[in-house]
Amino acid sequence: MTHLYLIAQIAGRTVAIDSEQVESVVDIGEVTAVPRAAGHVRGLAALRSRVVTVVDTQAALGLEQAGQVARRAVITQIEGHHYALLVDALEDVAPFDLLPLSAGVALDAAWRATGRGIVERDGEPVLAIDLVSLVPGHTAQAA
Repeated sequence: MTHLYLIAQIAGRTVAIDSEQVESVVDIGEVTAVPRAAGHVRGLAALRSRVVTVVDTQAALGLEQAGQVARRAVITQIEGHHYALLVDALEDVAPFDLLPLSAGVALDAAWRATGRGIVERDGEPVLAIDLVSLVPGHTAQAA
């Protein structure tokens, strides 16, 4: 079944995010740190008269921070709370069919935990991810 996917870059990897998980995409301003928050919670930010929890996706994946801190974010709502998940870049929105992860796709544990399948973009496989799995205290939704 064809769905719209947002194509983004996280930690140098192209990923596809189901548009049903995307409320909006924004540039994040000042982030206020939260004492004793999980390691991948960057902090809180004001966004359109509401507060969102900012999640460092690279840290959530257990990856080392490479270079500059991401300022773009995908806003998602989970159980009534808004989260801003940082991404390196946003590329496009396009319709794709979600295909199962094949046994031949090599993913390390971090990406495997968030992967829902693949989409084929210009003949190349792109990992489709579940944003919920990147938020502290939540587990991936069933695909």
